[in-house]
Amino acid sequence: MSYYYFRSHLTAIWVKHSFYLEFNFCKFSEDMEACLPHINKDCLIHIFTFFDYNQLINASSVSQDWHEAAETSWLWRRLCLQHWGFCNVAVVGCENQRQAWKRYFIRRSHLEEKMSKGRAGADFTCNSLRGHTGRVVGLVYLEGTEARFADVGSGNATICTASTDGTVRAWDVQKGEQLWCSPVQSPLTAMVCDRVQGVVMTVDYTGLVKTWQGRTGVELASYAAGSPHCSLLQYTINNHSFLSVGTNQGFLSTLVRPALSLSSRLLVCDSLPVNLLLVSPDKKWVFAASKNNANSSPKVIYAESLTSASEGEPQCQCLPVTECQAAVFIPTQPARLATIHPLGHGSADKALTVLDVNMKKTKYKTEIQVQQVASSTLRLKCRASDILLEAKDSSALVVAADQELWLFSLQGVCLASFKNHTQPISSISVDSFRVVTASRDLSLRVLTWKKDGDKGLTLENRYHLLGGSHTMSRGFTHVDCDYSSIVACAEGRDGKDVLRVYTFTS
Repeated sequence: MSYYYFRSHLTAIWVKHSFYLEFNFCKFSEDMEACLPHINKDCLIHIFTFFDYNQLINASSVSQDWHEAAETSWLWRRLCLQHWGFCNVAVVGCENQRQAWKRYFIRRSHLEEKMSKGRAGADFTCNSLRGHTGRVVGLVYLEGTEARFADVGSGNATICTASTDGTVRAWDVQKGEQLWCSPVQSPLTAMVCDRVQGVVMTVDYTGLVKTWQGRTGVELASYAAGSPHCSLLQYTINNHSFLSVGTNQGFLSTLVRPALSLSSRLLVCDSLPVNLLLVSPDKKWVFAASKNNANSSPKVIYAESLTSASEGEPQCQCLPVTECQAAVFIPTQPARLATIHPLGHGSADKALTVLDVNMKKTKYKTEIQVQQVASSTLRLKCRASDILLEAKDSSALVVAADQELWLFSLQGVCLASFKNHTQPISSISVDSFRVVTASRDLSLRVLTWKKDGDKGLTLENRYHLLGGSHTMSRGFTHVDCDYSSIVACAEGRDGKDVLRVYTFTS
């Protein structure tokens, strides 16, 4: 068999470099069958592993034998996993399992092509969703966000919004319809959601925390935090769900869902607001900080000590940085944290500090250990204190401030920079396929990831989406995406915010 595979390898090279110059299999099909009468199906399949999508499609038209080999499910599965790494083939609903991988590849490729071009009318449709009579303070995908990796054109995306009008609303993205609206309460200030369980969590100006069933809008539970402008963080540990609430007085209260019973209460920063909360990818660590405050250091907290009331005081450790302006856990690392803070007191330059967090166990005690793995200076050329920071993977950080967008390595090397907007960037959305920036200039800018040879990962400018008229809106304030749609919130000049929904179809 090795002889045949050696021969098939040479044949593949010949086909690709000689035969494909004409790019027309049908013209040479008789000659090919005469020249290669003894190549069996296994050898053909091996040859086709050297082909890309277009070449494989053309190969299937040469003869019946070539068609059967080119339709092999394994070949299309291989192409899919080479392109995306993870694929949920079940979403294509193909009865013929032999065709499922091919259908998935074609649909997802066509969808990404449309998302890359962004031609109005040809690649996407745009709708406006109206209903809120106040400012939108939270925008999340309740269903659909996981489609960034799986659900190609699933058609069931649902978003939830919270507003200063005191209501939570759910919307069907594809249909452009409101699904439900909660009863009016005090102005809402923040919102998060648990997509796995389909639960929305909100807090209002008085500190009243509520949870809602995402599909129906039924109120599930409430808790009085007793503090205005709380921050929220939800996470799951060992199949148990929790909600941590940061207060204006510097406390972090952790609640057990669904009843919202108090599990622990920890003083993070005395008399300062806890307004930056993160959880690590492995759910072992909670990061808490008073953003943009020179008088406090952020803390990292062992999550299990927050969620186990019987274990006494939660375990926490101060980080060796002050005046944290932005932070993010690296998604592909269990507990690697990147922070941006001033290089020195009063300095306009920013420092990027990357830290690893772990639990060190000795014979007599267990303590949190923080180790600095990188530190560098970021010359962002901006005075903005409100910096937006997201992580693509272990190789790239996306930073936005003022009108500019940067791509940095974890070592602080600038990989790319973009100045696509005329007014400050207010929100960014980062996923495995693209980066979308929303700006006060009432436009969205779409960039896609690409490999740039030895330089590694970078971003490529694609197109912009307009949000309407400046006579009606002050600019975009929020943006989020799933795999086939983009939703952004435009701040209305009349005080009534409007959602702009851009839907792409495969």
